[in-house]
Amino acid sequence: MDPRTLNVRQFCSQQQHLEGDWPMTTLNRLKAGVFAEPEASQQVQWSLQGNQVPGPAGAPELWLHLLARASVTLQCQRCLQAMDQPLLVDRKFRFVHSEEEAERLDELSEEDVLVLSPKLDAVELLEDELILALPLVPKHDRVCPNPLPLSVDELDLEEPAPSPFAALAALRGGRGPVN
Repeated sequence: MDPRTLNVRQFCSQQQHLEGDWPMTTLNRLKAGVFAEPEASQQVQWSLQGNQVPGPAGAPELWLHLLARASVTLQCQRCLQAMDQPLLVDRKFRFVHSEEEAERLDELSEEDVLVLSPKLDAVELLEDELILALPLVPKHDRVCPNPLPLSVDELDLEEPAPSPFAALAALRGGRGPVN
């Protein structure tokens, strides 16, 4: 079964399961949002579980459970150094028959609702969810390994910058304030 052309109706109604590793180097949109290019050996571990449950109106509901793990390199916004960021995706999606129904249910519930299509690119869905799992402001958990200097004293400047007021006093020849 190809995860790029998944028949969701069949996959969920037969409660099928797929899992594997996907090379991070092929996820171009995710690569664009990270600090360092993924190595050829870096993989996303993923699994998909289809499920069909009875709905409130008697018609079966189709559900897809996506679980994925990966690690990316981001830039810490405190120290500006590279940092490893683990990503975990654990999402369940309910499939409905129309865009109108998806919009209506999306407003009424916390569920992730998608429109059922003949074929689903599960790898694209996986990449979307990994992008959404990226932190808005990446930073080391507690302490940065190489923090940036916090004050001018820590910058270890050779000599202090001249005061602009000293330059004005020199222009006036050391005289007092102007009346």
